[in-house]
Amino acid sequence: MPEIVLASASPARRSLLVNAGVLPQVVVSDVDEDAWIRDLGPVPPAELCLELARAKARDVAARLTSTHDVVVIGCDSMLDVDGVAYGKPETADVAKERWLTQMAGSSAVLRTGHWLVRPATGDELGDVASTTVWHATPTEQEIDAYIATGEPLRVAGGFTLDGLGGPFVDRIDGDPSNVIGLSLPLVRRLLARLGIVWTDLWGAP
Repeated sequence: MPEIVLASASPARRSLLVNAGVLPQVVVSDVDEDAWIRDLGPVPPAELCLELARAKARDVAARLTSTHDVVVIGCDSMLDVDGVAYGKPETADVAKERWLTQMAGSSAVLRTGHWLVRPATGDELGDVASTTVWHATPTEQEIDAYIATGEPLRVAGGFTLDGLGGPFVDRIDGDPSNVIGLSLPLVRRLLARLGIVWTDLWGAP
């Protein structure tokens, strides 16, 4: 079985794989996301996620020197609000503005692009997972307290499902692991298309 390489520094994505029985090697990509977004120009959120995921996976695959068979998984998540893609808020002011004007009491679509590269065979493929999220209507005091933790500044869309932000999500329609950062069902299907059986990866180094 090939070794799984996760081209992401996200602890949530790694935890998803580990908890599902797959222990990945982590190699963070050097892709400048802002530069890629500028070069791509105005594109739909789903296309943007997929292009960034592809860039990250290819960047890491090109830097690997191991002769072992590996599959590199690149991911990128965005919150699609009425066709506009929102990544990490980065600042408290931006996070609060998004919560107050776009997210609270409204629905949006969390999209994650996935791209897999198997350098040994030259195979690569990818797809986008989409999950609709209905946000609750937290009070301004709750929003301020949440932002003060720093958590929403580090994640796409400015919220989490599996962390402190969970109580501010009323419901979702779709794959919950996708909202956390990596769609396990989609990755399983993509690996199958590469001839790799998910359960064969359980316990592999």
